[in-house]
Amino acid sequence: MNERRAINPWVIAMTVMIATFMEVLDTSVANVALPHIAGSLSATVEETTWVLTSYLVANAVVLPLGGYFSSLIGRKRFYMLCVSIFTLASLLCGIAPSLGWLIFFRVLQGLGGGGLQPISQAILVETFPHEKRGAAMAFYGMGVVLAPIIGPVLGGWITDNFSWHWIFLINIPVGFLSIALTTALVHDPPKFHRISLKESPFDFFGIGLITLGLASLEIVLDEGQRKDWFSSHFIVFFAVVAGVALISAVFHELRKDHPIVDLRLMKDRTFAVASVMLFILGFVLYGSLALLPIFLQTLLGYTALLSGWVLSPGGVAVLVMMPVVALLLKRFDTRWLIGTGFLFCGIGLIQMSGFNLGVDFNTAMWSRVVQSLGFAFLFVPINVMAFQHIPHEKTGYAAGIMNLLRNIGGSSGIAIATTMLARRSQFHQANLIGNLVPGNPAYQNFLARATQVGVIQGGLSGADAAHMAQGSAYGMVIRQSTMMAFSDTFWFMGVICFLLLPLLLLIKKTRATGPVMMD
Repeated sequence: MNERRAINPWVIAMTVMIATFMEVLDTSVANVALPHIAGSLSATVEETTWVLTSYLVANAVVLPLGGYFSSLIGRKRFYMLCVSIFTLASLLCGIAPSLGWLIFFRVLQGLGGGGLQPISQAILVETFPHEKRGAAMAFYGMGVVLAPIIGPVLGGWITDNFSWHWIFLINIPVGFLSIALTTALVHDPPKFHRISLKESPFDFFGIGLITLGLASLEIVLDEGQRKDWFSSHFIVFFAVVAGVALISAVFHELRKDHPIVDLRLMKDRTFAVASVMLFILGFVLYGSLALLPIFLQTLLGYTALLSGWVLSPGGVAVLVMMPVVALLLKRFDTRWLIGTGFLFCGIGLIQMSGFNLGVDFNTAMWSRVVQSLGFAFLFVPINVMAFQHIPHEKTGYAAGIMNLLRNIGGSSGIAIATTMLARRSQFHQANLIGNLVPGNPAYQNFLARATQVGVIQGGLSGADAAHMAQGSAYGMVIRQSTMMAFSDTFWFMGVICFLLLPLLLLIKKTRATGPVMMD
């Protein structure tokens, strides 16, 4: 106990944040490397998407189980076990000889990484007193929110300058550092409640249901758009499996005295509302993060590096504002801060819905900054609010549920955003293509001018110039319809942020420091 008191809590925060940042980074760092991986391992790009899907599936399976396993073997031991598995799997991913082995090692990496987020968050909640918990969550949030933003840029730089193997191999020294620091600095709380297998037998049936349900759900979300959703028997099968398994798991866990996933925590209204808000936060964060680089690179012709520079100031805004928000938590009602966050996030997305094909760098960058300010105002207050009434022995269970919902929200956001982009693009294209008819004077004038340019400047024959002009007109329709689809999707996500504001009425008036606050 004295040893624990002698250690500065910020040193412990830095220790657990190292591996957590590394794990969250790995959810997005491999995205830009898929073409390189496909070429190196003689696979198609579509086949290599399982490098991403397999990690997310394994990650989702472990997230809600961390509380149980940490209670069984000890929080510190479980955390170090997760770091060790993650580090070893990173080495194996970096030297994988084939795509099949790489996917298998990514599953191991996801299993190890899934326990890091909730357990590191539980350690922070236990380490810091109520009045400093906002600052601790701000520090934790910097890593969780910044990592997916930095991931694609870092992954692209490593892949371009070295090879795709190094996006995994760089985890090895970080993992060893994390294990060494955790061994020396992190300890389970003196009153930490350990359970025994006799007290809470290993529930193979419950874990099986949860694993099957979450794995099937992640497969549906990650593969749905590529396989045209429910027109695919593959997606229908896994959707049915996910629904049956997860519903069965809920009833099974509620009947257990010592459940693997403690769903009874949802009886706490504050925790339930915070969990819903974290789901939406993940939905909007990952959904917009998936769309904006695609918009910049496909429609505006930005390079991967330049699109990264558009996103980077938003990350800086999060980095700067999270400590400020932690200070504001001591002065203002948590509800006002969360409302401000959703307002900023919604305004930023509505600004993005006003983009056009001529949008400049600064406009795109500042819209992202406004949205990112919302993330800074959301992550810290929601996480602090969620743990207000959670008993200390249940923090691991609560953190697992919250991180799971945020990750499923992220997968849902990417799936719905990309699906909506494709469907709205088809809708707008069908409407615009009706203007490309011989009876339309504007269309005829465009063809005439484009044909003349092709003949005079391009040296083409009249027939070839006319054919090129028609292709140019159709290309403009495709670009405009895609632009309109991006606008619709950004607008949809912005409206979701505004619609969530009434949920604040369900939360009791409180400050993040809780009843112990004296000022």
